[in-house]
Amino acid sequence: MTLDALTIRDAGEADAAAIVTIYNQGIADRIATLETEERTPEERKHWLAARGPRHPVLVAELDGTVVGWGSLNQFNPRKAYDFVADFSVYVERAWRGKGVGGGLLRALIARAKQLDYHKLVLSAFPWNAAGMALYQRYGFRTVGIYKEQGLLDGEWVDTIIMEKIL
Repeated sequence: MTLDALTIRDAGEADAAAIVTIYNQGIADRIATLETEERTPEERKHWLAARGPRHPVLVAELDGTVVGWGSLNQFNPRKAYDFVADFSVYVERAWRGKGVGGGLLRALIARAKQLDYHKLVLSAFPWNAAGMALYQRYGFRTVGIYKEQGLLDGEWVDTIIMEKIL
């Protein structure tokens, strides 16, 4: 399979099992989230159903198989932040480093512009070299570091904060 066949589309309820599998890989691999408890397909179905039009979830599909997903997330519930979105990108282990993340990020940036967002922000692990390279390649700049932002496996870990003005 080549990435020429990569399709990015809106996620639906039927994608919950694939989304949770990929998300749980990210949790287990400790490269993308401070989340420590694996999710279930049922929980992800509720999560998908609760999202509004300004917070879409997209999936990357190759030959009918979901190989990654991304989402635009509410940054802050205060009205002044309505034009700032946090985002997530997760790629299935076997497809990491092959362009799926870039495809998802391009689609999220395009959707954010369509939805009139002004800025995208993220918090990432400094040891996720592939993720950091991806964000920099798409014009995100480092804003700062949250020192000891979360307790992961008994260790305090830092996160890097990045942003992109759209």
